[in-house]
Amino acid sequence: MDLEITGMSCAACAARLEKQLNRQAGVSASVNFASSRAVITRGEGAPDLSSLEKLVEKTGFGIARADLILNISGMSCAACSARLEKLLNRLPGVSAAVNLASEQAHIQYIEGMTDPAGLMAAIDKAGFGATLPAESAASPDKPGQGRAYTDLLLTALFCLPFLVGMIAMAFGAHHLVPLWLQAVCATVVQLYSARVFYRSAWHALRSRSANMNVLVCLGTSIAYGFSLIVTFSGLRLPVYFEASAFVILLVSLGRLMEERARHKAAARLEALLTLKPETANRIEGDSIVSRPVATLRIGDLFLVRPGESIPVDGEVTEGETEIDESMLTGEASPVLRKTGDTIFAGTLNTTGVLRARATSLGSDTALARIVALVSRAQGSKAPIQRLADQVSAVFVPAIIAIALATFLIGWAVRGDASWALVSAISVLVIACPCSLGLATPTALMVGTGKAASAGILFRNAEALERLHRLDILALDKTGTITTGEPRIENIVPSASISRDALLATAAALEINSEHPLARAILRQARDENLGMDLALDHFRAVPGKGIEARSGRNIYRLGTRDYLTENGVDCDQVPKGEAGMTEILVSRGEHYLGVLSLSDALRPEAPSVMRSLAMQGIETIMLTGDTVSSARAVASRAGITQLEAALRPEGKVAAIEKLRGPGRVIGMAGDGINDAPALASADISIAIGSGSAAALETADLVLMSADLRAILDALSLSRATVSKIRQNLCFAFGYNIAAIPLAACGLLNPALAGGAMALSSVSVVSNSLLLNRWRSARTEH
Repeated sequence: MDLEITGMSCAACAARLEKQLNRQAGVSASVNFASSRAVITRGEGAPDLSSLEKLVEKTGFGIARADLILNISGMSCAACSARLEKLLNRLPGVSAAVNLASEQAHIQYIEGMTDPAGLMAAIDKAGFGATLPAESAASPDKPGQGRAYTDLLLTALFCLPFLVGMIAMAFGAHHLVPLWLQAVCATVVQLYSARVFYRSAWHALRSRSANMNVLVCLGTSIAYGFSLIVTFSGLRLPVYFEASAFVILLVSLGRLMEERARHKAAARLEALLTLKPETANRIEGDSIVSRPVATLRIGDLFLVRPGESIPVDGEVTEGETEIDESMLTGEASPVLRKTGDTIFAGTLNTTGVLRARATSLGSDTALARIVALVSRAQGSKAPIQRLADQVSAVFVPAIIAIALATFLIGWAVRGDASWALVSAISVLVIACPCSLGLATPTALMVGTGKAASAGILFRNAEALERLHRLDILALDKTGTITTGEPRIENIVPSASISRDALLATAAALEINSEHPLARAILRQARDENLGMDLALDHFRAVPGKGIEARSGRNIYRLGTRDYLTENGVDCDQVPKGEAGMTEILVSRGEHYLGVLSLSDALRPEAPSVMRSLAMQGIETIMLTGDTVSSARAVASRAGITQLEAALRPEGKVAAIEKLRGPGRVIGMAGDGINDAPALASADISIAIGSGSAAALETADLVLMSADLRAILDALSLSRATVSKIRQNLCFAFGYNIAAIPLAACGLLNPALAGGAMALSSVSVVSNSLLLNRWRSARTEH
């Protein structure tokens, strides 16, 4: 067994783990720090795999897990998905979540303990089918979907005599359809059309569990078998061939309707998958050749003409155009892209011609990462689903017990075994665990898909559910409340240096920095064609304060007034800057050289967004590393009354911890990179205007647009989705609570009960689809 170990920092770690493993009876282990792998041989009397995994974790390390998504076929209700999930989680080193609505299993497994082939074999043994998404994507139709429609048509044809007989009875003509013909038609329906129900029920019973198909098969088989005995024995008792046949017809119809509705729920994700073109115009010397996108490599040059979609993520090398990025950001207006800008796969070039260099391919593109994130979110489980899962686990056995009690009590009370039998059959076929299983995941599928089309990406279902309970939102200033593109407003040199020399010195100090203020200084120096000839080395960044570097014996510093003062620079004579300006002071040794004043424009939508959050009862607070005067000016214009300024990264974390209180949900909005510690400490981390891999993997919520109204959209969609989940659960529980007693009291015949059961699932999915009516606040303005 060859396992990848995480958390080892040195050879001593490897030795410690190897020693712990070899202490176990029957275990021989070799741990390699260089490859971060452990080769384990288990002999007689060795602990099982799960015990070894716990030992590795107890020693302070972890075992790397691989992610796998499998498309599952053969699930008919929540009991099926629960059974499969339970089976997978019993496998050593496996953690799985099975989603009935998306018909997918999201699996994490330890390589070396199992593999995709072994997992698929286990699923197949349980009576379900498993395929990789790539295999399923080859055909737009589900496997066997055409056969399902053919079988439904055949079932309807053999149910036609029963329909004729029922219509005739309404006009007083009884026994129009002879019993032998009823028996023949019912036999075809029971033995052929219901074969998928029997197959699923058999697999469920073989694994000592039960699902909805067990209920359907039990109810229809009792009705069909009883009627067959009456027919061939010549007994003068009523027959129920039409009940068994119509239940199978209506349940089959309901399943097809449910499947169509589920496909609509997943349509948003499928739409994202179709955005990327299949071919690219690769530049080969002086020629432009159309090639499959899969043949492009990092660094290849490609051409994008007006009206074409961009094939891969890239950097513009020549040209200028407007690009429709609505599929990524949700913004309706095209954005200008020119030389040096980044462009994304799947976005649409609208006006000019671009030449670009490929920078990300395949699964590394922003589009692929978004699709993967949405897929994971749709496959995750919301905490609100736990109750439905608990009920589904015991639902089918409870219904069988209720049906048996209905038969025995009904026979004893009324003295009519036939009436009691029909009531028991109605109980079996009207109960619907499907509606419970579909209530939460279908709403999540539609909600997360709708969010993705608006440039709102939830990392999992828990984040979507938690967001609607947000109490306090902390926001970073630069790049979040402001545009993040500061510009130099004033340069004031000391008497010992010229203006240009001061700017050039500041640019030389900031040359390695990616901070927005650094980019503004560098941009100004380049625009003025200033040479950055100052030879500097030994750069050192002091988080939240500034930068220092050496040139010969001189130490140059750039940063805040307090930073320079701490290092012996006399800043008392430096004039205070205007409110709202950010001051950057420069020194050589202990000599003050000058000050640069920068400003960052407030986002135009910021004041209205802060007012809207306040109206929703959500407090806002600004956390920034800028000076108090600069932060107060921006906060005042934005309408934020609470702020903490001059904070280092750990100061922002401490500020968030101070906001905590019983039941409070704290959110933090930032750029997803510079604010990483604060984002990690918040209950809900919101990365704004970021398609970076780091933000997509770590933030609870990624807003692809920098427009602050996207926060309002995310809150609105979270509330709408949670509301739909609650409606679905209320309907699912209410339906079963009301319908089962009605059936037990003999107020519903089996055919009507089967129709009601089929429509209950369709109703839940259709209610979830109403989320498609949600509209973004940004598109309404």
